[in-house]
Amino acid sequence: MGKTRVVELSPGPNGEERTTKMTNLEWALQYVKLKVQEMIFNGRKTDQCGVILFGSEETDNIISEKSGGYEHVSEYIPIAQPNAGTLAKLDALKPSEVSGDPIDALIVGIETQDVYLAKKKSWTRKIFIITDGENPIEIEDWEATVKKMNALDINVTVVQVKPQTLVRLSTHAINRGVDFDDEEFQFQEDDKSNIKSENEAFYHKLTNALDVGIIGTCAHALQDISRPEVKQVKSSLIGSVIRLGDVDVRPDEAIEVIVRASKCTALARPKSWKKFGHRETDEDAFMEGGDEDEPKAVFAQLKMRTEYYIDRSEQNADEEMKTEEEENEDSELGHKKDDNLEKVEKEQLVKGFKYGSTYAPCPDGQFPRLPTRKGIDICGFFPAKSFRRELSMGEVQYLWADPGTPQQQVALSSIVRAMTDKNVMAIARWVSKDGMDPKMGVLVPRTLDGKIDCLLWVQMPFADDVRKYTFAPLGRLVSKKGEVITKHPYLPTDEQQEAMDSFVDAMDLMDVGDKNEDGTRGQWFDTRLTYNPAIHRTKQALFHSAVVNDIATNPLDPPHPELLIYMDPPKRAVKRARDAVEECKRVFKIKEVPKKAPKTRKDGHVHAQEDDGEELLLDRKAPTRTQPEGMSQITAAANTPAPSKPAADSDSETEDEEEELLLVKKPGPSNHPLPTPARSLSPPVDPGRAPGRIIGSTYPLKDFKKNIAQGDVVTKAVEDLGFVIQEIVMKPFSSRRHKELLECMKALRDVCLKEDEIDAWNVFLRDLKKSCSNDPGNPEFWSEIQKLGRSISLISTPEAAKLGGESDVPENAAEVVSLAYLSKRARIQA
Repeated sequence: MGKTRVVELSPGPNGEERTTKMTNLEWALQYVKLKVQEMIFNGRKTDQCGVILFGSEETDNIISEKSGGYEHVSEYIPIAQPNAGTLAKLDALKPSEVSGDPIDALIVGIETQDVYLAKKKSWTRKIFIITDGENPIEIEDWEATVKKMNALDINVTVVQVKPQTLVRLSTHAINRGVDFDDEEFQFQEDDKSNIKSENEAFYHKLTNALDVGIIGTCAHALQDISRPEVKQVKSSLIGSVIRLGDVDVRPDEAIEVIVRASKCTALARPKSWKKFGHRETDEDAFMEGGDEDEPKAVFAQLKMRTEYYIDRSEQNADEEMKTEEEENEDSELGHKKDDNLEKVEKEQLVKGFKYGSTYAPCPDGQFPRLPTRKGIDICGFFPAKSFRRELSMGEVQYLWADPGTPQQQVALSSIVRAMTDKNVMAIARWVSKDGMDPKMGVLVPRTLDGKIDCLLWVQMPFADDVRKYTFAPLGRLVSKKGEVITKHPYLPTDEQQEAMDSFVDAMDLMDVGDKNEDGTRGQWFDTRLTYNPAIHRTKQALFHSAVVNDIATNPLDPPHPELLIYMDPPKRAVKRARDAVEECKRVFKIKEVPKKAPKTRKDGHVHAQEDDGEELLLDRKAPTRTQPEGMSQITAAANTPAPSKPAADSDSETEDEEEELLLVKKPGPSNHPLPTPARSLSPPVDPGRAPGRIIGSTYPLKDFKKNIAQGDVVTKAVEDLGFVIQEIVMKPFSSRRHKELLECMKALRDVCLKEDEIDAWNVFLRDLKKSCSNDPGNPEFWSEIQKLGRSISLISTPEAAKLGGESDVPENAAEVVSLAYLSKRARIQA
């Protein structure tokens, strides 16, 4: 297994072909480590494995210890549940010059497995033989070995290492267990040695004689194990009881059925990742074999730490002023930025639940539980057609009758058949244990395989948790005056509706799949063949990192073809919809939008501003509401103090309605007995933000810096600050704020240059010059801009190139256009 081979890798960033060299042992061990990694990933206690080597220099096996023989066969890893140490031991294997007999190793494996599983008769037994086929084999009495394996129900898979030619075979070939030479795939190894030819024929004979035997190549095995698959989980049965009627008050009219619950579906998530940070160890940790003065760099796992702070800025104004005076007397440097945050210990806090605009304290951590009793109480029945599927929550569970009680099976079957005949579902209240919180859900009757009756349970929300959001009709617009508008760009015309109907019909996926046996085409999408790309791609990356030693020389392979089967639309549907798409482009006047770097907006969806400034929809204006007074709010932060909360705007209305878990300070001797959200006694300053804007006219520079610090709303902040500057410049008596506006422009230009918003700045400056030159305008402000010179003019191409940006303004144009005087009348006025 020490021969070197060339293995093809995934294409490079530019599509170039890449290869790497490795030994046959390293290549074959990838399959072994992937099989072991699958057991570690699933985490089942019944997934156990051991590794036996043949061709090892020493001899260490269960048969040799008793009766001798079976030379050069060693039990390298005893049978146990695998872990990271198992993979480390496999990485330590090196090729040897000693020849070993695979049949000896097979017999040792059978005996070792049989001894370990002596009391575990129901366990599935599997043996995988990985070989290059070049070892001499002693084939005497092999029929007795086959007989023993058939008696023990052992599944045998022979994986043989062979040339890399078969790596590119299709996925369908893997399922067929293709061997060395196969005419179907047009492969024939011409220079095969005599030993390999004889061994190949023997392995075929061996697997054919077994009840369950498979022979395949290592290339196919590696592709097969990378295929996405659904993790099958056997759920344990949990006992419960279904009650219909009041079994305590009217037991003669009530029914109790003993049931067992098991999972029907289980939620799967991508494997979570732990966060590590690069750091240097202490002075005792040094590079091995290096300079003692050079520390060794390592990665340490990051752990979350939570600290709690009180925001004093929202307390009573008089109390806040007094606190600041005391702090200034004690500090020579004066009041710092975060001095209004006071750290408190967790023991000083009491858990509270937000209810509307107030907090309900819960000193014990939870409210008193209801005196509930274990079981499933049926509250009533309703027609199945009235079931709202969008309200179903979480996983689905089976409810089976008690397997050991025929009477209970008949009772549950009667209920299921009656519900099926009436086409109804049941509303049920499930309590998992005595005293636990109840869950509301629905029971759905099901008959599996035409003979097994059961119920399906799915949780539903409580009535108080269902929120109804009303939206104005899409086809009806009402102006601010209450008049119905019939023609508007928001309202589709008959021609537009017909074009969209044609497009939707052309994209029908029910007849663009593969052809059936009768020649008709079926649907394209099949849920049984779909996989979650996040789960399986994460799993593939995790497995690959555990298998290869160097990611740089052996990068991650592309996703498996079955994972990408539904990523692209079917060509048949795209071709059929081509004319409908062109018609939609013509009717809706669709034009290509210039590409721009996508950046997250803080406010999400924003209504477009109309040209005439008229508000068409009545529901755009956020309702006003008064805020209660009370104690200060406690904020939680991880590692760093939390910033003070900005003034509430229209977006905070939704947040006030949400129920979230907060922390409020324990009431002390001098505290108020009832905790409520903190609000200042003095009215808050109006930030002057227009609907949909994150920059206000009251403190534009402060708002701008605060949003830029977040890092994900740069585009929105630049756009809004430019809008606010032009708005203030055009207002009467704006001369008193000229200095402030110039500071805003300097900050805006600096951010645009550094954050690749150069086009936004140049457009803003041209629009500002046009606005100032109009009548009425503000030529005085533009004169002050001219006095600042080149530092605040257009951003030119050379200036943008220094920071890796792009601009369409030459240097001479930036000097002339931005600083050119206005009209003669404007110069006289200036």
